[in-house]
Amino acid sequence: MTVSYTLEVADARFGGFSKLLFRWRGSIYRLLYKDFLAFCGVYLFFSLFYRFLLTSKQQDLFERISLYCDQFTNTSFIPVLFVLGFYVSLAFNRWWGQYSSFPLPDNLMMVVSGNVHGADERGRLLRRTLMRYANLSSVLILRSISTRVHKRFPTLEHVVEAGFMTTDELKKFESLHSDFNKYWMPLTWFSNLASRAREEGRVRDDIALRLLMDELNKYRGKCSLLFHYDWISIPLVYTQVVTLAVYSFFAFCVIGRQFLNPEKGYKDHKLDMYVPVFTLLQFFFYAGWLKVGEQIINPFGEDDDDFETNQLIDRNIQVSMLAVDDMYQNLAPIVKDKHWAQRHFSIPYTLSTAAETLMPPFKGSTFDMRMSAEDLEIHQPADASSGKKQYLPLKGSLGEGLDSLLQRGKGILRGGSLPSLVDVSSHPNEEDDADASPEGDINTINHKKQENTLIKVAVEHNL
Repeated sequence: MTVSYTLEVADARFGGFSKLLFRWRGSIYRLLYKDFLAFCGVYLFFSLFYRFLLTSKQQDLFERISLYCDQFTNTSFIPVLFVLGFYVSLAFNRWWGQYSSFPLPDNLMMVVSGNVHGADERGRLLRRTLMRYANLSSVLILRSISTRVHKRFPTLEHVVEAGFMTTDELKKFESLHSDFNKYWMPLTWFSNLASRAREEGRVRDDIALRLLMDELNKYRGKCSLLFHYDWISIPLVYTQVVTLAVYSFFAFCVIGRQFLNPEKGYKDHKLDMYVPVFTLLQFFFYAGWLKVGEQIINPFGEDDDDFETNQLIDRNIQVSMLAVDDMYQNLAPIVKDKHWAQRHFSIPYTLSTAAETLMPPFKGSTFDMRMSAEDLEIHQPADASSGKKQYLPLKGSLGEGLDSLLQRGKGILRGGSLPSLVDVSSHPNEEDDADASPEGDINTINHKKQENTLIKVAVEHNL
């Protein structure tokens, strides 16, 4: 069963991820402990062999070999990090692609339920048969790629016994000879049966039939993609290169990372610690990375984190039959909702979430952008020759203008200091007054007085 820990890391807190380190099922410890013990055993064997079984002359030879091997444990000679990183990244993308390609009948069952009509036994039979064909196709493809599903349905007779196929359908399935996988046959039956439903008037128009065919082809495409993922693997040569790189690296480490006699003055051998702590950590990380790649390269096996294909089969057949049978035209009475008579209403919160009501709603990243007084001026190129500056006219009553200008005043306060704003609001632009035409003097002056008054109100309001 897939190991899920999503709820435990829903909130970032102190020691949140640290608690996950003590899990055994689905952990790297369970995946790696045998290899780790084997490496420790081999290292210990060479250490005891060097210390207690060799003569002085033989020890000198072993030490020279150890120093020589230590040169190749440098990652510049064996690029373990580069090879492993690219391989695991490739394996992970493949793993996610296989998960995304899993054939789920949800879209197809919605289309069947909404477009294959008839509350009688014939209509029910058509809908259930269509969805049974779709689920049969996914079972056949999963039998071909998943060890769990193949153990559950080792033969087609087991598929018949499970109710995905009838005896007559099995005879037709086996009567068609093909050297290739025949998972597509039930989908062909689906297509033919949908055409027959159209002829009977159960599918009311060609648009609905086209919608059925489109969803069927999407479903078939996912089945086909899973088959090709199983057929075309990551090139074997690359898998071999990665495995050889990691194993050869630690084969050199077994001898090259031995603690040599510090009395002989070898470079970087001034301590005799017996236990190679950092080499063991390096093995844990690199070999663990390789094990991760081995596990996710084919998620249709029986590892802890492989896909739960049998459970998905059970889920798919159950929900698809419920959607096209029990839920067909099974609607609750249409009534007025609880907030029918309320123009403005709010949804209640629980006590534990009531604090969220105090948070202002997000209206966009530019809603609180700082604005200066110059940003509020309207520039019209047509009046540029006269040197006039136009302002946005105030519409509506003074109260409506005050509300809008209060918001503008808040933006202005964010853009400049309070004294400068008061100065701007209290001193009209002399240039504007000098250039104003006699006909527009009254309107312009009234407009300026009204705007300056409202800006003062906005400033005082924010004080």
